[in-house]
Amino acid sequence: MTNVVQPASLSSTPTIRGRNVEVSRVLDAMEKDRFIKFQWRIYRDDLHWVPPLLMERHEFLDPAKNPFYLHADVALFLARRGSEIVGRIAAVEDRNFNAFHKTKTAYFGLFESVNDKEVVASLVAAAKDWARWRGLDTILGPMNLSTNYEVGLLVEGFDSDPYLQMTYNPRYYGELLESCGLKKAKDLFAWERSAATPPPERFARIADKIRKHEGITIRSVNLRHFDAEVERIKEVYNAAWEQNWGFVPMTDEEMNKLAKDLKQFVAPDLCLMAEHEGEPIAFSLTVPDYNQPLKKLNGRLTTFGLPIGLLKLLWNARKIDRVRLMALGVKTGWRRRGIDAVLVVETIRRTRELGYAGGEVSWTLEDNDLVNRAIESCGCTRTKLYRMYEGPTG
Repeated sequence: MTNVVQPASLSSTPTIRGRNVEVSRVLDAMEKDRFIKFQWRIYRDDLHWVPPLLMERHEFLDPAKNPFYLHADVALFLARRGSEIVGRIAAVEDRNFNAFHKTKTAYFGLFESVNDKEVVASLVAAAKDWARWRGLDTILGPMNLSTNYEVGLLVEGFDSDPYLQMTYNPRYYGELLESCGLKKAKDLFAWERSAATPPPERFARIADKIRKHEGITIRSVNLRHFDAEVERIKEVYNAAWEQNWGFVPMTDEEMNKLAKDLKQFVAPDLCLMAEHEGEPIAFSLTVPDYNQPLKKLNGRLTTFGLPIGLLKLLWNARKIDRVRLMALGVKTGWRRRGIDAVLVVETIRRTRELGYAGGEVSWTLEDNDLVNRAIESCGCTRTKLYRMYEGPTG
């Protein structure tokens, strides 16, 4: 029996029915809570999964609290076999992405499923049906909820915990998505480096010469003037990434929300601004890997109304021993002049001085040869590969 797709509308509950699977849209708070908590079924015996904070996930999926929804529509779907939830997926129309790239693309993301091809086929069909009804011809993902957040399906590197704001999933997900006809769109790399050794001498020497020759100053971000610093980062961010695959400019509201959320994780000496004659030309953001303490909380900051999880987080945060370099951008006009190397060398030096054991650089595009060669040259090893998939909605 083939799947039957009922017409989708913004107010109705589009449903896909297979022989044993029914997919329906999430339309109320109780169903959204089930959508969020379904991950615990998939990962309950997985040693490397880091449970998200339930409070944060509810806020992330709340249109009243997440400014992403100001320019995007999101539909959440749950798959059931009988009364049992067996999968979930989100379908997203980001109007800013389509306007920027002049495309008719929908994202899919927040994907989780049992190891069952019929379940995944029904979930992907629901997302495609929703997108097609809105006049969109391509589906791209997974991303949660755009390339400015968590991106990609892990396809290599399942033997270690994910770093902060990086995805993690079972090994079988790739095969299931490919069984639905989705094809590779782009691969993303993650790199790791031990802090036991300093930057390679030749690499560091070249970076220091560039810094001196170009008259570049590197300083830590000043959290006492946080709002002003965010404005400087905004100035660099959208200019630095505008030519990158999958890029979509962040709105002021999104950037302010992201900065506010990340402020609690920032180590000021690892958030660096490169300036020339007082003008920002590049920045890098490296954060302690708070996934290490978050892993111990099982998604909760409170228990029976007591801040037990919060106390655990604060206690275990002192034991964080690794960092993630999650963003590095250089303004147009200053690219290919080695400014990125200057920031990387300074980050490695400071990471060592602060006593961290090492960290991850993530993510980079598979075909960004210039950046990938520079990362390898500073002693990093590629450890994980994430894949983006795409396919027609028709």
